[in-house]
Amino acid sequence: MTMSYFDLLPDPDRHEELYADTPTKRLLAWLVDMVIVALMSALVLPFTFFAGIFFFPMLMMVVGFAYRTVTLATGSATWGMRLMSMELRTMQGHRFDLPTAFLHTLGYSVSLAVFPLQIVSIVLMLTSARRQGLTDHIMGTVPMNKMTLY
Repeated sequence: MTMSYFDLLPDPDRHEELYADTPTKRLLAWLVDMVIVALMSALVLPFTFFAGIFFFPMLMMVVGFAYRTVTLATGSATWGMRLMSMELRTMQGHRFDLPTAFLHTLGYSVSLAVFPLQIVSIVLMLTSARRQGLTDHIMGTVPMNKMTLY
């Protein structure tokens, strides 16, 4: 019998509590993170001599990309995810390192930029056993409720 990487993660049928409500928590975490990114972007505005007002959405994308990458690399969760007591893990059950955080953020950014991919991602979060979005499926990462003993 062959063992897949997903065999290293808790089984969603036997450990439902680890995957329960993660789509809702991700949505709430996303809202919190958007507020944080907007505030950070507003704090950066004076350093652009307020020219950033003319490209504020682009400024928010850059600040958001950096924020998401750094927070995922340092705690396997953004501040919004931490507030919701959830985190992302690799197929092997490890926390994210910098390259994994960067690639996950890149995938997330692409799925935001291409609307049909975002729809696919949402459908996957709502229907897959481990509540994985499109980027999670491609990378083999898993959103789960924060665990203390894993």
